[in-house]
Amino acid sequence: MKKVMSMVMVMLLLTVLFSGCGKEEQTTSAGDVSGGSTEQTEVATGDTTPDTGKDEPLYIPIISKGFQHQFWQAVKNGAEQAAYEYGVTITFEGPETEAMVDKQIEMVEAALSKNPSAICLAALDSKALIPLIERATAAGIPVIGFDSGVDSELIAATAATDNYAASMYAADKMAELIGEKGKVGMIVHDQTSKTGVDRRDGFKDRMEDKYPNIEIVDIQYGDGDQLKSTEIAKAILTANPELDGFFGSNEGSIIGVLNAIREVGLEGKIIAVGYDSGKAQMDAVREGIISGSISQDPIGIGYKAVEAAVKAARGETLEKNIDTGFVWYDASNINDEDVFPVLYE
Repeated sequence: MKKVMSMVMVMLLLTVLFSGCGKEEQTTSAGDVSGGSTEQTEVATGDTTPDTGKDEPLYIPIISKGFQHQFWQAVKNGAEQAAYEYGVTITFEGPETEAMVDKQIEMVEAALSKNPSAICLAALDSKALIPLIERATAAGIPVIGFDSGVDSELIAATAATDNYAASMYAADKMAELIGEKGKVGMIVHDQTSKTGVDRRDGFKDRMEDKYPNIEIVDIQYGDGDQLKSTEIAKAILTANPELDGFFGSNEGSIIGVLNAIREVGLEGKIIAVGYDSGKAQMDAVREGIISGSISQDPIGIGYKAVEAAVKAARGETLEKNIDTGFVWYDASNINDEDVFPVLYE
């Protein structure tokens, strides 16, 4: 009898132990996932996170324009913060370069095949992705744009900087710095994404409308690639020896301008105005080689995109355009408490 009771007690103990293991929550951080240009974050729901209204956490894939700039890593950090706070599962991925439109389309197709709760998208080519957005909408999957967003009424909301207004401000700063007269060149990251078009047109339109004595001598596209933008900038400098200023529309574009200025020895002779941040750009601003730049709030963009996706998946009403703001920074204010937190290295 004693042996039987002992066996029963052992069996009960094993049952308790195994059931306890089955209830353990798991969290996989982005650093735990390897391979290519895809980074994945899985966040388990807990008692401290808002209720999503479902037994299983919402699944929200995030497709960015790339991973080649620190900007996207900062966006990813903001998205992960929101995913943790809302108790949802996210994946974050993007093509190796911002010229790989076909690769991004494949990523969106793969994400939609998993029937997500919502999807966040920063489009490399807003027109090329419209058929997939239509498919998502037909399947009841809300699409949230971020950074570039997509030029479509089917988008539930877009979390982004007002890039047109920000580039108008950059044009005002450039005009001020060159005395409202002279010649200016532009390197834009692309002419297909909404950010590329808005930043190009905001700067160009402002110059044409307000500063008749400033001539934009050339507008070229470098795909956001530093090396390509460097060669383009050197060619513009060679063709326009009297150039007064250069505008670079994103991190890769302005670093290309910076490299060209250094290579031809024009530090202090060309007014360079940039966009975004990153260590190389911030250092050049501190040194005065880049006169100043527009910075978005990339962490805020990532956070607001996931937050909007959660609300859309729940059926809540959203503002169509979620303005995440921008700041101008130069050597005089780069360390100010209202500026430095939105910069990233």
